[in-house]
Formats: sequence, C-alpha cells, structure tokens
Amino acid sequence: MEYRKKLDDIEARFEDLERQMADPAIIADAETYRKVARARSEIEPLVSKYREYKQTSHNLEDARPMLSEADPELQSMARDEMARLEPELARIGQELKVLLLPKDPNDEKNVVLEIRAGTGGDEATLFAAEMFRLYTRYAEDQRWRVDVTSASESAVGGLKEVIALVSGNRVFSRLKYESGVHRVQRVPQTEQQGRVHTSAITVAILPEADEIDVKIDPKDIRIDTFCSSGPGGQSVNTTYSAVRMTHLPTGLVVSCQDEKSQIKNRAKAERVLRSRLYELELEKQQQAIGAERRSMVGTGDRSEKIRTYNFPQNRVTDHRIGLTIHQLDQVMEGRLQPIIDALTEHYQKEQGEPGAEAA
Repeated sequence: MEYRKKLDDIEARFEDLERQMADPAIIADAETYRKVARARSEIEPLVSKYREYKQTSHNLEDARPMLSEADPELQSMARDEMARLEPELARIGQELKVLLLPKDPNDEKNVVLEIRAGTGGDEATLFAAEMFRLYTRYAEDQRWRVDVTSASESAVGGLKEVIALVSGNRVFSRLKYESGVHRVQRVPQTEQQGRVHTSAITVAILPEADEIDVKIDPKDIRIDTFCSSGPGGQSVNTTYSAVRMTHLPTGLVVSCQDEKSQIKNRAKAERVLRSRLYELELEKQQQAIGAERRSMVGTGDRSEKIRTYNFPQNRVTDHRIGLTIHQLDQVMEGRLQPIIDALTEHYQKEQGEPGAEAA
C-alpha cells in the first residue's frame, strides 16, 4: 500500500505516546502529560483507521487461497467474501488518504464565535439573532457547550452583536469555514410593498488559545468593573460583577457581564482576549509565510461574502464552492452538516495528495 512506511511510523509514534502516558514521571507533570495526551489524541483516528485497513487486508488475503479449494461451496464463500472485502478495503484506503492530509493545528481547539449585524439595520440584527440560534442548534446536535460572553440586543429583539465560547470535540475543525459575511435576502416584516431586501452579518470563528499558546503578562492588563445591565435579576445595577479587560500593548478590549460572579466574568473575558491575541499572532505568521492557511478561505478577509440565504426561494448558496441547497428552512434549524461536509471535502482536495512532506 502507498504511504505504508509513513503509516507504520505514525503507529509506532502512537504506541510510544501510550507508553509515555503510563510513565509515572510524566503523569506527575501535568503540563507534559497534557501535551503527550494531546499528541496521542491527534493521531488516534489515523492509527485506528490504519489498523482497520490492516485487518481488512489480512482477511482478504486469507480468503484468496479458498478460491483454489476443490469444494465449490468453499469457492463460492471465498468469492462472496472477496466481493465484500475489496470495496471495503478501497473505502478504508481512501479514508486513510484524507486522514493523512496536513492538519490545521487548530482543528482540535474550542472556538470564540462572534456574530455582528452589518448592513440592513433592524433586519440585519434579526438575522444575526437567527444565525446565533442556528449555530446554537448545531452545537446541541454535536453535544458542544455554548457560553455567551456578551450580547447587545436591538430595539426589535435582534442582536447587534453576540460573542460566545463554544467548547467540545473538534469544534474549530467543523466551524472554521463559517468566518465571513453571510447575506440574507427576504421580505422584512416591516416591508409594506412585499419587496425583497438584502441585509448582511459578519461571523468570526477564532480558535480558542490556552496558556500554552499565549502568555499574558498581568502587567499588560487593565481590569475595570462595572454594574451589569439588562436581564439578570436582583444583582443587575447593584453589584460590580461585569468586567472590562483591556490589553494595553494592543488596545484590545473585551467585556463580559453574562455571569453574576465577577470571577467567572473575568475568566470568560480572559479566554476571549487570549483567543483574539492568538488570532493576531496567527495573522502575523500567515503574512510571513504567504498566508497558507488563509488561502483555504479566499483572502480570509471577514468582509468577503461567503454565503447567501434566500428565504423566498428556500435556498442557501455557498459562493466559495458553488454549492446550492434548496432546504434553507432545515439549515436555519441547525442542520448545517451537509454544507460543512461539502466545504471540508472541497478544501481537503485543494490541499492535494498526502504524503509528499514525508518524502
């Protein structure tokens, strides 16, 4: 099989990592153990698929000699077994090729989801709220957790802006292609003439950075506290639980008032700030190396229109890959997986055949 040596090396690396995870010295060092566990987790799907490939290949080889048996019944059994195993082996081999493609180092990370209303006034804020509901529904299906950090409502019940932390299994790998401008075409409720209006929102998906990725010097942070506003019960406007965190070197400002506890708001704000600093550092690196990862999503500029949601035609179109689905009503209920799958497959193919870097 092609890439067999590469796969054998990866399997040997996996077994070495498993031995390290059982080493008392590594278990005693929390940071080292976390790094080892993360490395093991990243290659586990590939190793599992490779072992499935080897077992299927072994079963196929065991069936071949039976074709030479004198017993016609055994020959028939062998042909049936081979007819089943050969396409299965081809399918597993193709899945291995996909798993061997270069990985985005952020794929395993949680994300900071930011949605902001753009052109279109009140209609844009209503669509922003609907898109946040879409992502929340999708997250529920994936068994992810969504924690709102801050939200700003409009007078008509929409959202001018919402920032949330989405945590779970491989969140960034699923949502990373959602960054950009999302355009909506429909007749607003306030429109008397029945004319279709076009509005837009921006979505940003930032990989959440942890302390290993971004070190924040406490001297570089200014913390301001203030009273929460909006719904929240007796604590609203009576306790200084809301937090505004300013990163002095960059001027980045993050606010959080979702929790009644100042400590929890501060922790959430720091997670968002860390992720924004990580994004800034990534952009610097990408500019230096020709923006390799950004090439997967056009220019990577969040002002780039990526998708149109046409309500009169029940149609959603992703302009990057020319995909059109006439099931907009289902998509708005959180059934986003067909679009995510199509985008993932498209950009994996664009990356080319795996294994070249191992030559």
